[in-house]
Amino acid sequence: MAGLLEVVALHAEDAQRAAEGGADRVELVGSMREGGLSPEPSLVESVRQTTSVQLRVMLRLRGGFGTDGGEATRLKGLASAYLDAGADGIVMGFLNGHSQIDLEVCTELAGDGDWPWTFHRAIDSALDGHQAWRDVRTLPGLDQVLTGGSARGMKWGLDDLVSRARSDRGVGALIMAGGGLAPEHIPWLAQAGIRAFHIGTPARPQRSYTSSVDAALVRSWRRLVDAEVRHPPGT
Repeated sequence: MAGLLEVVALHAEDAQRAAEGGADRVELVGSMREGGLSPEPSLVESVRQTTSVQLRVMLRLRGGFGTDGGEATRLKGLASAYLDAGADGIVMGFLNGHSQIDLEVCTELAGDGDWPWTFHRAIDSALDGHQAWRDVRTLPGLDQVLTGGSARGMKWGLDDLVSRARSDRGVGALIMAGGGLAPEHIPWLAQAGIRAFHIGTPARPQRSYTSSVDAALVRSWRRLVDAEVRHPPGT
């Protein structure tokens, strides 16, 4: 299986440059405040008119990982608007008041839709990581979990991700590694069976969201992912 490379995009130019660099998919956000918030549906439409790259859109209206019934209704309408505007899928993830996966809200938002979605890094803030992974695997339509293995990021969560992927192939197939991902992490993750990778600032000059995505930087990650996934260390 080839590796999947996803790049964070803030506007149509980002998405176009990510595609030029060889990204398989972009995660579109409206703002990087609070770790990434929802864009306007018009931005989704603009990106879709610019490039055919696979597109998943962030569904998150405020900081933290909680929500409530009233906001869930608004989120459901927003998800529908994104899909109508050309999104291929959604990125979302919510915890309840006990810092557990909010199965009720996530199931309501996923509904009976035939679209795929990513559970984002809210899972890294769950109180019980083992239970969180059991819970997310029951969610309808879910095909990926963006995780750094720790709320503090990949530097602290790498060992946990490698261990989880090695001990359970089903978990390994769901993991999209991201959140402080560095080139030196890729060989370890690939060797454990992880095949999907997510980058934000590493795709930009000076590793800053004030800069646009650089196709050359994306291309360097594309080469790295392809090399390690096809020929992981020890094979």
